[in-house]
Amino acid sequence: MQSAKGVELVGVALHGGHPSRVVLSRAEGPIVLARRGAQASLDELRPTRTDRGVTVTSADGRVAIDLVEHLLAALGGLGVREGVRVAVDDGEPPLLDGGARRFADALVAIDAPRGGSPRLRITREATLSGGGASTYRFTPGASTRLSVAVRFRAPIGDEAASWDGDPQDFLERIAPARTFGWIDEHAALLAAGRARGVDLESVIVLSDEGAVAGCRPNEPGEIARHKLLDLIGDLTLHGGPPRGTVEAFAPGHGATHRVMAEAISSGIVERIEAEERA
Repeated sequence: MQSAKGVELVGVALHGGHPSRVVLSRAEGPIVLARRGAQASLDELRPTRTDRGVTVTSADGRVAIDLVEHLLAALGGLGVREGVRVAVDDGEPPLLDGGARRFADALVAIDAPRGGSPRLRITREATLSGGGASTYRFTPGASTRLSVAVRFRAPIGDEAASWDGDPQDFLERIAPARTFGWIDEHAALLAAGRARGVDLESVIVLSDEGAVAGCRPNEPGEIARHKLLDLIGDLTLHGGPPRGTVEAFAPGHGATHRVMAEAISSGIVERIEAEERA
């Protein structure tokens, strides 16, 4: 629902399982996330949980919001770098469509400033391990390019997806890709306090034969496109996506955040000063 105060999105929280509401509105200055009277700029938030979703927390602990990666992907994919306030009623925004399209549509509806210049750039070639099978290759370049390659058990196998930083391409092709998981993992997720609000219309739940009854079957490449969506969201928390190429094999939330922290601290990725972006 849109009003003079912004766009309200209502649904169910994927992990919390409770009704949830988020309001996106225009505001001067940096991107701000707010909850229960407290707020923090995007630059002030850090990932504090990365298992099957990302929780971000401010340094003072007053702002803690779970499952932010789809919201952040919408911001990063559209190149929104400032001028937006996001207010979350509870500790987790609603799942909505299972991807980032409804968040992206809300940003378009409030006329958020889109197509902003990258705030990070890759300075030299490097390959970093995120742990396990996850690897990330960084290459300098004049424009943004991201690619992911994933390998999952049946019925997915090998998939790949890429994105050249175009906001419209993100909106049409990447943002609608739904989150996914396997039916035999659900009990373990519940035991870990996750996935208590699964909506079969908004997720892809897989068995060894394919999507379970009640789920719209996954489209070709949709799994890789959702992993690309997640990568965009995770990079956005660090100030990205960067100028240059990031090639990720088997990326995950925790791996991406570890690798980006290392890449920034070692100078593989550096911040572009405001006067240089102008």
